[in-house]
This record gives sequence, structure tokens and C-alpha cells, in this order.
Amino acid sequence: MLLQWACQADGENVDRRQRYREETRQEAKRIALEQLAADGMAGISVNAIGKRMGVTGPALYRYFANRDALLTELISDAYHELADTLEQAIAAAPDDRMRAGATAMRNWALNAPHRYLLLFGTPVPGYEAPPHTLDAASRSMVALLSAAGPDDGEPPAEPLKGQLTAWGERMGYDGLTPRQLQWGLTVWSRLHGLISLEVANQFALTQVDPAELFEAEVTALAAWWGPDA
Repeated sequence: MLLQWACQADGENVDRRQRYREETRQEAKRIALEQLAADGMAGISVNAIGKRMGVTGPALYRYFANRDALLTELISDAYHELADTLEQAIAAAPDDRMRAGATAMRNWALNAPHRYLLLFGTPVPGYEAPPHTLDAASRSMVALLSAAGPDDGEPPAEPLKGQLTAWGERMGYDGLTPRQLQWGLTVWSRLHGLISLEVANQFALTQVDPAELFEAEVTALAAWWGPDA
């Protein structure tokens, strides 16, 4: 009985330590996002995070190997949150998946511009994203590609056709034609172009409503597949 009690106590201690570790990691990431929102990438400081939490900067290295490891977690979390947002929006609008996904992407970016710029803004000097963050990024593309219409048109000419086919094979986008893949990349690039300009307030001097411009672009992209898509 005593041995059983001791084993149970050890298990509870392990669970408590694991909970504390996870709570500490989540608090550090929350503060890092506040720094990001206030001062951009340059504002993220492990030492400052430790000071906010009442611990030394080096103590946080028990939870994150270095600043790049912390950045990697922030980037991966953001990619997965964006993908979750797109997947849920597209699933909820089976008759207008393209527009639902595009609108969800724009809303996510405008609600959290610092997180959007973390993913799609100026690259961090010296930082190289590990492969698993690329897997997380791919989820958003998969969600957009799910909105592609049925393909009965002419495929793109070479060498673009071959390049698209090779890209689809590398990424595991099975069952999609080169034209559908081209549409996916076109959607991705046009939407991000508009969103990035809007996040940076680059439309202010034009006095053009970016929401109206975005809506017109979404309509044009949806028309790729014809009126019955």
C-alpha cells in the first residue's frame, strides 16, 4: 500500500511539473507576442520576457533552447491558427468556399497584423525556419486548394505545367491538375499582395477602400472556373 501511495505521489508530482512547464511556456509566448505587437521582431527579448515573469533570462532557456526556438514556436502557432481559421470558414460555406476562405484570411490578418507580418513580412535575418513550420504553412494552401473548381480547361503551357506538377508532387497535393495548382498559387499570391499592402496601410494615399478592392479581386479569382463553379 505504501509503495502504491508513493508511486501515485510521484505521478502527481510529474503531472504538476508538466503543467507548470506548459504554463510557463505559454506565458512566455504570450509576452513575446505582446512585444511583437508593440515593437516588431526586434522587440522580442528573452531577457525582457524573463523579467516580466519574475525569472532570469537564462532560466527561460530551460523551456526554449534560444530566441530562434521561441520564434519557431510563435511562427508554427500562427501558421496553424491561420490554417484552422481557413479550414473552418471553408467548411462552413460549401457553396462559396473561395470567398469564405479569402475573407477569413483577410480578417485574420487585420485582427492580428503583427502575427500576419511574422509569417509574411520581412524575413528575420539569420533565421531559418525548420521543416515542421513549412508543414504547418502548407495546411493553409491545402485549405485554399480545396476550393478549386472542376477542371475542364486547357492546362498551362510548358515549362509552367511541369513546374506546377513537380510542386504538387513534392507537397503531396494529390488529385489536382496543373491548372488547379496554378489557380491555387494565383489566389495565394494575389490575396497576400492585397492583404500585405492593407496591413501596411499602403492604400491610404489612394483613397480607395481596400475592402472593395479585395472583394473585386475575390470575385475575379472565383470567376476563373466559370459561373457554375
